[in-house]
Amino acid sequence: MDPCPGLIEDSFSLRYTENVTEALEELPYCFTITDPCISGHPIVFASKGFLKMVGYSKDEVIGRNGRIFQGPETDRRTVMEIREAIREERTIETSLLNYRKNGKPFWILFQMCPVFSKGDGRVINFVGVQVPILGKPRLLELGFPRDEMKLSEDRAVISESIFRCCRREICSSSILEQGRSLTIVSVSSSDCDDREIDISRPCPASEVEKAKASTAISTILSLLTHYSELTGRLICRKRCCSSANGQFASSLNLSLGRIKQSFVLTDALVPDMPIVYASEAFLRLTGYDRHEVVGRNCRFLSGIDTDYTIRCQIKESIKAKQACTVRILNYRKDTAPFWNLLHISPIRNSSGKVVFFVGVQVEDSCETPEPFELRPETRQLSVVGAVRVAVRGLSMRTNTS
Repeated sequence: MDPCPGLIEDSFSLRYTENVTEALEELPYCFTITDPCISGHPIVFASKGFLKMVGYSKDEVIGRNGRIFQGPETDRRTVMEIREAIREERTIETSLLNYRKNGKPFWILFQMCPVFSKGDGRVINFVGVQVPILGKPRLLELGFPRDEMKLSEDRAVISESIFRCCRREICSSSILEQGRSLTIVSVSSSDCDDREIDISRPCPASEVEKAKASTAISTILSLLTHYSELTGRLICRKRCCSSANGQFASSLNLSLGRIKQSFVLTDALVPDMPIVYASEAFLRLTGYDRHEVVGRNCRFLSGIDTDYTIRCQIKESIKAKQACTVRILNYRKDTAPFWNLLHISPIRNSSGKVVFFVGVQVEDSCETPEPFELRPETRQLSVVGAVRVAVRGLSMRTNTS
């Protein structure tokens, strides 16, 4: 199930202040903003120009992954290149065949850029600008006789157009002889929805279209930077955090986002072991927003009636780098208490060093479990296993790069 569009929009607005959405909607560009920290990497903002271009409503786009605009003729290799850029948290520019809601394909110049948190170097958003590639007029067979007086003129126009067409047809005498049955159809931005396009090969963007994309990216990032300054949670286009572990934790976001259970990941190599990742299920369980959680120690969930001896037990287990399971009274953001079946386990990298601790939460509601529901211990161990695989896998790629 896709995340709720309303909640996603609210989360994005709170990240930059509520006025950011209104300001972004004033920009004349076709673009989307996605959040890799949310499971499924959904779109959290879509401009009016983009919605008009694809024919979808805002509610049909917000909360969905950008793959909904791909179709049967979208080049899989290009899609994989985009996914690789996301995983490596870098900028990419490429031609991409997308589809409108009515099923019509169209070429775009797609330029995507990561947005980093200036504080810890994590990727918090990706900005994707889409510039329609209008290409050149193409030849259409109409199948009716042409006036001989126009033939020589048509041949000249056809010969010139062939070399400029985005299909890059090869000019030959046989092609020129088709002048009786060919005509040039001019295409403007106003009728690009109805024009015939070649989907058999990439349509290269012009320098003008590339300049439009770069200008749009710069303008959008400048606006986001301005609104991030108002909240004190600054952003930047390039990673400003020099901590290798901070970069490493950031690259885990995509892998960890696929885990549906409630858990947090804390940094074992930084004093006070701050949270570097919190799952969507954890945010729902506690009622906090992501920016209110990341960077804090897990003890903020404790309250006046939290058993001190349980907290000491957790502390001793972490000090000994051992796993532990406890039942502890925690508090949500609205101060409502809840019993937390908490499992904490060390996470080691490929060399065996403890780099993180994962804390998996299961609310103990004292209700009878549903038939065939997995036991809390089984669910917790599955999360620990998934996190270990993600950390070790990315660690090995980092060491070999």
